[in-house]
Amino acid sequence: MRLCLDACVLYPTVLREILIGVAEAGLIQPLWSARILEEWARAAARRNPGDDVIARGEIAVLRSAWPDAEIAPQPDLEAQLWLPDAHDIHVLETAIAGRAEAILTFNLKDFPARELHGHDLQAIHPDALLYRFWQEQPDIIAEVVDRVHGQAERLSGERLDLRKLMKRARLPRLGKALAT
Repeated sequence: MRLCLDACVLYPTVLREILIGVAEAGLIQPLWSARILEEWARAAARRNPGDDVIARGEIAVLRSAWPDAEIAPQPDLEAQLWLPDAHDIHVLETAIAGRAEAILTFNLKDFPARELHGHDLQAIHPDALLYRFWQEQPDIIAEVVDRVHGQAERLSGERLDLRKLMKRARLPRLGKALAT
């Protein structure tokens, strides 16, 4: 499944690591643009001054690992598009140019179905997508989440409740499914 990843799903780290793990397992093919990656770095800097440096390092690693994921801008296409928030048009343009099947975002209201339908696209919430993947291939999703959970615990130096970690990553449904 070709997915355009909005900046809001690339940052914070836990969700991004889960999505990249799912991509490594072959369930999705991630797509983004330089502008989407830049939004991620700016969001990190707003949250914590200096975190943009860390984000830019993580972005460099992603670009190296996924060289075909970055979609070049197409200004002529972007000029033809409309969304309620003009600041999101570049995400739609990236999805269309990258022949994505969907835009993965928390901001579903910013990508109305009536605007996406004509481009054979849909906007999907990460929790809904990952929960569906868990229903279809629970072992793969459990393995990816377990790996990310372990990494989060190692980095924090403390034991982290899985369900709470998933809730903080805005994946409550997936967290509940994995915790049972």
